[in-house]
Amino acid sequence: MSKPGKQAIGQQILAAFRAAGAVEVAPDILLPAETLLDLYGEDIRARAYVTQDPIRGEVMLRPDFTVPVVQMHMENGAEPARYCYLGEVFRKQDHGDTQPAQPRDNEYLQAGFELFARDADADAEVFALFHGILAPLRLQATMGDMDLLMDAVRALPLSGARRAALLHHIWRPGRFSRLLDRFSAVAAPRIFEDPGAPWTGLRSPDEMQARIARLQADRAEPPLPAESVARLQRLFAVQAPAPQALAELRQLAGEIPDIADAVERLAASLSRLAARGIDLATIRFDASHGRHTMEYYDGMTFSFATPGRADWPPVATGGRYDALTAVLGQGRSIPAVGGVIRPGLVHELGGLS
Repeated sequence: MSKPGKQAIGQQILAAFRAAGAVEVAPDILLPAETLLDLYGEDIRARAYVTQDPIRGEVMLRPDFTVPVVQMHMENGAEPARYCYLGEVFRKQDHGDTQPAQPRDNEYLQAGFELFARDADADAEVFALFHGILAPLRLQATMGDMDLLMDAVRALPLSGARRAALLHHIWRPGRFSRLLDRFSAVAAPRIFEDPGAPWTGLRSPDEMQARIARLQADRAEPPLPAESVARLQRLFAVQAPAPQALAELRQLAGEIPDIADAVERLAASLSRLAARGIDLATIRFDASHGRHTMEYYDGMTFSFATPGRADWPPVATGGRYDALTAVLGQGRSIPAVGGVIRPGLVHELGGLS
């Protein structure tokens, strides 16, 4: 008997999502680029396929489903609401001038589930749903929590401008690390001589003067204490089975009191998973997990990966994205959590039955 194809597996996953109460939706394949650029900045251009439409302007081939589903819900959706979908997404995966020996797919199926609800159990509901669907594949489940990291950054003894810069780059570990190093050292002097020439450029003179004022004010910032950096790095490095990680985080909360509330929220979420019959010892907690996922995740994150296949992307990913609904809701917001599964990878692993 031949194993099911990608589409058949996608339909199987979709049926499980519908059985969990989700309504199927089908967002457009071509999306306005402006919204995605506003959310992610120009970095999205490195990953998305962008083209020009004579009427609609700049558009992108759908890089993921979450943004259009959130837009649809915030325009006219009631709450609570559950949505599911199945379709192609398009992302540039490989960079450089030559084709790698094992190129990753730049067009592939995603099956997804999104939950909009003011329910403390929402994180556990979504994680448990994905855990149950993928159980036959014996994948490694990993969780993270961006709340913890962002609360820790907000607690640093820095100016608002420096904290904002670190929060902006928290999903870019390399840039974040360089900023942290810079803020930990005495600021180098900056001299802005008046050349007497006319102001030129895309920015106005007022904008350039404001920028100069910010850079000059940055000189007066005291360096970040070494103990603050060490605590933050210890937090970011926490990796262990969930029960052990929780104990480590509670210990760290004694040194970083601002993360205590997030740690207890995580503890409550893990308790809800245990109440659903999930063995917490099988879940790996990685405090920096969310830094390597989509930038809109701002709470719990999760992934299910294939052991021994480090060259593969995760079979499933997801998380909480409350702030995204506020950005796209034009004044309205609602807590939201969701995730996606790659039917193609499930197919490579032999299917779900």
